[in-house]
Amino acid sequence: MSTRNSPRKSALFTAGIAVAALALTACGATADDGGAGAGAGATGGGNGAPPTGLQLMVPNAPGGGYDTTARTVAQVTEAEGITGTVQVFNLPGAGGTVGLQRIVNEKGNGKLAMQMGLGVVGAAYTQKSQATLNDTTPIAKLIEEAGAIVVSKDSPYKDITSLIDAWKKDPSKVNVGGGSSPGGPDHLLPMQLAKAVGIEPTKVSFISYDGGGELLPAIIGNKIAFGASGFGEFLDQVKAGEVKVLAVTSDKRIDALPDVPTLKESGVDFTFTNWRGIVAPPEISDADKAVWIDALTKMHGSDAWKAEMEKRGWTDAFVTGEEFGTFLKEQDTAVADILKNLGLVN
Repeated sequence: MSTRNSPRKSALFTAGIAVAALALTACGATADDGGAGAGAGATGGGNGAPPTGLQLMVPNAPGGGYDTTARTVAQVTEAEGITGTVQVFNLPGAGGTVGLQRIVNEKGNGKLAMQMGLGVVGAAYTQKSQATLNDTTPIAKLIEEAGAIVVSKDSPYKDITSLIDAWKKDPSKVNVGGGSSPGGPDHLLPMQLAKAVGIEPTKVSFISYDGGGELLPAIIGNKIAFGASGFGEFLDQVKAGEVKVLAVTSDKRIDALPDVPTLKESGVDFTFTNWRGIVAPPEISDADKAVWIDALTKMHGSDAWKAEMEKRGWTDAFVTGEEFGTFLKEQDTAVADILKNLGLVN
């Protein structure tokens, strides 16, 4: 799947605001291409100086969850003096697998890392990517985030029960949008939710958008009946009254959205959690890997990071190195099984 400026419908189903991200661009340059050279080291300037020249790639468009997370990482590590300037740049396309291929191609480049998450795991299968996450160097899992069912402020659906009733009556006429390609979290969430409420997933009309930055205008403009994505991507718009969250997919209510019920409270026995982390190219040196892990560990312990997590409603899920690598392998197996059950992969 190539980079998209407009949504496209998945062939398997009847149908797939950068402004919000710009508030954080001061924490690092945004470019079409990071321009990193293979083999570059990530070591500091000596005498305990913070590492410099670090780059963090976002494998989808500005404004989505990966983009927000990467820019928050850069903002905190810079402000806390943990690193020098961290250049954040976007390389969207094919559900994140264009970025995945880039990170794998940058073998030995210790200055480059990629913000990623569950979406890249699934996209590697559905996009038939030659590059896989098993080819990367696991650095750290950062956060987890519950999903949300979101509608526009003037949506005819005032609660999750009325939405699900209409969806069950005619799935083909209730378009659902997600900020990921088939196989990503914003696709897996509604497909599994459909199954949980008795809708055949193959009858769902799913429209794929390249990240939350493209999904949000579609929700606000009523181009889709509802959106399914991480709730943190909509907090500003919820506060502004532009969108409404009908339900969240966590076990318990979210502190940032105390008035929003869980699906379980609404009689739907279904939960779903997304996560985000960071990986580096293959074959980086142990020293460069340690630089990234040390910087993120210091960030994780900072009050500034804790404040950002609270502000954005993120759940702490910090693990590094081999522990994160084990988690990635487990996620790879689990997602492959789900996609097979949905008929998306053989």
